[in-house]
Amino acid sequence: MRPLIEAQQQVLDTVPALPAQPTPLADCLGLVLAEDVIAPHNIPPFDNSAMDGYAVRAVDVQSTPATLVVLEDVPAGSVPTRSVGAGQAIKIMTGAPLPAGADSVIRVEDTEPGADTVTVVTGATVGTSVRRAGGDIAAGSTVAGAGTRLGANHLGVLASIGAATPVVCRRPIVAVLSTGDELVPYETPNLRPGQIRGTNGLVLVNVLTELGATVIDLGIVGDNADDLRSALGRGAAEADVIVSSGGVSMGEYDLVKAVLTELGGVDFWQVAMQPGKPFAFGIIEGTPLFGLPGNPVSVFVAFEQFVRPAVLHMMGARRPFRPRITGVLDEAVDTSPEKTVFVRVAVTWVGDTAHARPSGGQDSNVLSALASADALAVIPVGIDTVPAGSKVSLEMFRYPENRGLSD
Repeated sequence: MRPLIEAQQQVLDTVPALPAQPTPLADCLGLVLAEDVIAPHNIPPFDNSAMDGYAVRAVDVQSTPATLVVLEDVPAGSVPTRSVGAGQAIKIMTGAPLPAGADSVIRVEDTEPGADTVTVVTGATVGTSVRRAGGDIAAGSTVAGAGTRLGANHLGVLASIGAATPVVCRRPIVAVLSTGDELVPYETPNLRPGQIRGTNGLVLVNVLTELGATVIDLGIVGDNADDLRSALGRGAAEADVIVSSGGVSMGEYDLVKAVLTELGGVDFWQVAMQPGKPFAFGIIEGTPLFGLPGNPVSVFVAFEQFVRPAVLHMMGARRPFRPRITGVLDEAVDTSPEKTVFVRVAVTWVGDTAHARPSGGQDSNVLSALASADALAVIPVGIDTVPAGSKVSLEMFRYPENRGLSD
């Protein structure tokens, strides 16, 4: 069997990079920067008030109460027209530019306003309630580096510096198909003997959409060579990547393997991993193809170990694999020492320690255990039993909300 890390490296070495292009910021969620984004100016661009209150000279309010003459009122979006001198103040709103001469802001709660004056009842030091120009981002600094996958918070930062069209690798197009005469659409209300509802296609479409891909859903393809060739041809013509599920094992009716062998350019691997050992990878008409197993958990695990990092790699991500943390396994687990074994686990936290336990049955058809899982416990080659209390590597694919207001 091929070692997992060797197979992963070959995939990453094979898949091509997607082209980079300037893209409207509003369309960049989930995409990866191809170039550094440099701040053209400071953020904030000018010294401004952090509070609604009065801009003053700190020296004038060292002894309180202190009554000052109010020169003008400066709301946010306006600029001061006068400078603050000895014994003077300017009323100012949050975000408004700090007037010349002023070096601090007294919040309105610490004042008693008069007709044309204000009495300061609590003093301040230089810089109190002042946001300095460049205090968040300095002009010329790197706001986000090439290889950064843009989340919503990144978009906010880029918007603040006017980076309206950052250069990103374009969104990948991925064609998805499921194979097998036994499959029927998941919406089918009543199953006939021998039929099962197809879940792999729905899962793949959604995990790819969540990843940021544009998905072409080719649906279910029965065990017909002509139909399969047609679907693969459409995928190769319209998509950057093809992902199929089913038909890549050793069975007599694994038609996908036969058709892919006929088309050429695809290798069939026995990867030393569980679940997900049967796996096909190669190029069809210039388009990478990932042939995943048919069992639903095998599909998910193979997707996580191969497809997801490969697609992110094509998008320009430099660290495309899920985060791993060290946790404690609370139940003993028997594994296969010839393979890297991925155990579906639910994770709870006790203080700063992650505790994991199997989330259900571990057979590759038990989809319910995957729905209850937060992570994959990664058991390396060479271990046949992991005792309870052992430290394990947890590959986190979900951090679910788990806290109420009273927790």
